[in-house]
Amino acid sequence: MVNYYIIGFIILLFVFFTGIRIVRPTHRGVVERFGKYQRVCQSGFNWIIPLIETMRFRNITERMTNVQPQDIITKDNLNARVDLVVYHKVKDTEEDIKKSYYNVDDYKTQIIMLAQTTARNVIGDMRFIEVNSQRNTLNKKLAEIMDNEIDNWGISVIRVELKEITPPNDVQETMNRVIKAQNEKEAAIDFATAVETKADGERRAKIKEAEGIKQASILKAEGEARAYDLINKSFVGNAQLLEKLRVTENSLKQNVKIVVPADSELINVIGNLAGVLPLKKGTITNSAETSE
Repeated sequence: MVNYYIIGFIILLFVFFTGIRIVRPTHRGVVERFGKYQRVCQSGFNWIIPLIETMRFRNITERMTNVQPQDIITKDNLNARVDLVVYHKVKDTEEDIKKSYYNVDDYKTQIIMLAQTTARNVIGDMRFIEVNSQRNTLNKKLAEIMDNEIDNWGISVIRVELKEITPPNDVQETMNRVIKAQNEKEAAIDFATAVETKADGERRAKIKEAEGIKQASILKAEGEARAYDLINKSFVGNAQLLEKLRVTENSLKQNVKIVVPADSELINVIGNLAGVLPLKKGTITNSAETSE
């Protein structure tokens, strides 16, 4: 009787260990029971019923798919060779993981075909110069179109990168000449701009120098004008005083009596001429008399 318990226990242990499934963090497990979808298992320890249930693993990390180069005729009838890669991943939800198994047969192969047809349709409506100069815009457009197309697959397109766009050899040579001419043109423009900037700086310096000379001349002229004005005023005052002296002298010669105010400047001048100290204000001036 004891042997049956041991055998049963061993069988249970065998069944238990046989049904153990370890799911890595980068994967999810899809469990089927008799070929019918049952559930999605998260990373870590999981257990299924042996012989009744089976588990398949789905990678949910971002993956890169290299699309084989293809020749695409652009809108301006140039045969360009396009090489691109697609970055995609399975969405980490139970519904999307389920879709990636049951809504598409082999999404890895089908995403390559979708990338080729999408690139052919989009690039075929663009001129080669637009394709070559607007790569970022083109990458985003390709990614958006593909992401909408495969939404029912439970897969998300992260980004699309154009690795290389190669035109025909004769077109490539023409483009190289155009680029060289454009670079030479830009260099000539930069040189002309530098020369113009230098000339403008020299012109501004000369203008500043001329303005300084002008200002100095104005200040000098103003100083001279003020000096002349002072001299003129002094000369006019002295001329008037000399005239008064002349009149006084003539009057004295003719014994004419004149009355001069005590505070008159003429008294001081006469005093100076006679060697007499100047009179103070308020002193009564006597009439000048001459005696023989």
